[in-house]
Amino acid sequence: MNGKKGFTTTILHSDRQLKPEFGALHQPIHPAVTWGYEDVNDLVDVFQNKAKGFAYSRQGNPTVAALEHKITQMENGLGTVAFSTGMAAITSTLLSLMKAGDHIIASSFLFGNTRSLLQTLSGIGVRVSFVDATDVKHVTEAWIPQTRMVIVETIANPATQVADLQAIGTYCQEKSILYVVDNTMTSPYLFQPRNVGAGLIIHSLTKYIGGHGNALGGSVTDTGIFGWESFPNIADVFLGKVAAARLGLMQIRKRGLRDSGGTLSPESAHSIAVGSETLALRLERTCSNALILARFLEKHPAVEKVYYPGLSSHPQHHRATALFSNYGGLMSFAVKANIDYLGMLNKLSVVIKSSNLGDTRTLAIPVAQTIFFELGPERRKEMGIPESLIRLSTGIEDPDDLIADFEQALK
Repeated sequence: MNGKKGFTTTILHSDRQLKPEFGALHQPIHPAVTWGYEDVNDLVDVFQNKAKGFAYSRQGNPTVAALEHKITQMENGLGTVAFSTGMAAITSTLLSLMKAGDHIIASSFLFGNTRSLLQTLSGIGVRVSFVDATDVKHVTEAWIPQTRMVIVETIANPATQVADLQAIGTYCQEKSILYVVDNTMTSPYLFQPRNVGAGLIIHSLTKYIGGHGNALGGSVTDTGIFGWESFPNIADVFLGKVAAARLGLMQIRKRGLRDSGGTLSPESAHSIAVGSETLALRLERTCSNALILARFLEKHPAVEKVYYPGLSSHPQHHRATALFSNYGGLMSFAVKANIDYLGMLNKLSVVIKSSNLGDTRTLAIPVAQTIFFELGPERRKEMGIPESLIRLSTGIEDPDDLIADFEQALK
């Protein structure tokens, strides 16, 4: 393919660029664990990163590599490393790049499991400051000379706060800090974090990119923006082995993926790759449904508040409008005090009570009693999560059916 093609065209024809066997339009599933070489010198060159190839599936597989190629194209990046889950991607990135004594500035609205991981790191010598990332001033106030990383999400799960992405990116570039942006809630179709200076982009591929709730996966993409030659934590063994721009990815793949074993299976990689081809089509319908449903809920007398960046009442609505091509499929709402919100959820018949996000089906879950239960009421309050908050991941159903389902359940 020659010239710059559109988002969906590029994804659809991505595998063809890698020339799969027999002219296949998709990279086939390669279940092999290991590969043999006629000449042992070729195997040595693969191990020493002097030649491209595969040696052992824990750190590389043709089917997974094809998916990594797609994600890199979506994010207009330098390269990608795929993992078994989004949390495996985050864990491997942090463990492979941070050392005791380092300091991380993190959004206080990070997803609960990511926050829990950072608290674990703080127990082994990595200092962590949680700040309100909707204003860059909180990041600048938290900076110390040992700050190595700032990590935020585009849209927070579940209360939908939108980080001060552009201003934080500018500050990180001024300070030569690694800027990590979790782009799961927006996806590369709605937003590309490289445009705000992100050095690394995280995805839970399970969500919108895979899109069908049938495969777990995660990824880390290097945008090529961050100067790894100035990063103090690159291991000496990697220096001089690849171009300076690829040092971060190499360390994440070797010290993260290889050493932790969070390997994405070729079967899951194939499912995610095929699912990704309809990302734009699915998100157009998902975002349209989300806005329709948010406007309906905002006007309903039983609803206390709706959290969705597409509403003008959202505190970061103008920022979301400026940054994203649409507002995503994640929203939350709280009902009024006299409403039995758990009973209301049980009356839903089209909407499914489930914990996933980014599915083709609309999913609902009470937040305080499930995915954020471990945080406790005080921490939930700090994160802007009321006890009656219900999170919705909007799907692609017919919008009239979604409205009718909530109308009967809210009576």
